Amino acid sequence: MAVPDPLAAGQASLGIASPESAAALQLTAKRSAGRRAGGVASAVGRFLLVIFLTYLGLLAVTFFIGRVIPVDPVLAIVGDRAPAHVIERVREELGLNKPLYEQFYLYLGKVLKGDFGTSVLTANPVLQDIRRAFPATLELATLGIVIGVGFGVPLGVWAAVRRGGLVDQLVRVMGLIGYSVPIFWLGLMGLVVFYAKLGWVSGPGRIDVAYEYTLTPVTGLMLLDTAMAGEWEAFGNAFSHLILPASLLGYFSLAYISRMTRSFMLNELAQEYVIAARAKGLSEARIIWRHALRNAMVPLVTVIALSYAGLLEGSVLTETVFSWPGLGLYITNSLQNADMNAVLGGTIVVGSVFIGLNLLSDVLYRLLDPRTRVR
Repeated sequence: MAVPDPLAAGQASLGIASPESAAALQLTAKRSAGRRAGGVASAVGRFLLVIFLTYLGLLAVTFFIGRVIPVDPVLAIVGDRAPAHVIERVREELGLNKPLYEQFYLYLGKVLKGDFGTSVLTANPVLQDIRRAFPATLELATLGIVIGVGFGVPLGVWAAVRRGGLVDQLVRVMGLIGYSVPIFWLGLMGLVVFYAKLGWVSGPGRIDVAYEYTLTPVTGLMLLDTAMAGEWEAFGNAFSHLILPASLLGYFSLAYISRMTRSFMLNELAQEYVIAARAKGLSEARIIWRHALRNAMVPLVTVIALSYAGLLEGSVLTETVFSWPGLGLYITNSLQNADMNAVLGGTIVVGSVFIGLNLLSDVLYRLLDPRTRVR
């Protein structure tokens, strides 16, 4: 029969761990830390693999669709009246006489180096054209999403709190109009009313010709460049051009975001923790804005990110109506002129925007919801 160690028993009674138990605890802690580190590494690896496969799929789909559509990029370069030997020579120089899988391999290598080819329409590198056009879309989309979120979230919350009331009915009507009325029609009506009749805003374009050639673009964002240069008159002119199309896009974002906010808030306000908070005597404002909205923001982040991505892809009809020199108008003009290098490059940028904002929303989702974090 084993005799108990009096020293160990005394240490245990005083809460002092023996050397053997302390070593066991340290070993357990190291194993736990190793498992956590392995879980984080595995999550990061899966994350990077998803990004790689998504981009590869995007490039493949974009490339093969661009090759199977009934548009010959060679004819867009040399013209349809060029001699047959010239057409064949250009086709060979571009590598279009090779098998599709080999063309894709060569194209993938160029894209990884940042080479999207040369635009037939502008004779510039496609990446250079995109760098010129994208800031215009970024400026327009950013102001649009600020309007959409700034008004859409409070309206959605108010509609949920006052369910069945006047604000709730107004949000529903605004959402219905936003989904059913064509955006180009609203743009034309906005120009007729606010530009032609009332003169409250400036017309199509980003800025008047009188200011266009007096500014040196730095960021490509007209408001920021004019503010940095101290040209406040030009700043006001640029803002006057921007506010109408941005408000139009902001309205469509508002219609979607307000409806989704209302739906998420109705779900949260029906949860038991809201009932418990009211039973504890918390104010209604604190329950709504500090608790219910905070939980509703978890799925709402994805909604806002996708709305912003939809605006950043280049709202083609809006940019066409307002002659806004952004990415959507650039892709449309390129497609009409069979400029496939520009179309493919612009499409890849649009897809990258969606992928990037989706990944950002996923990261924010994990930060806002502790249940999704790696343990």
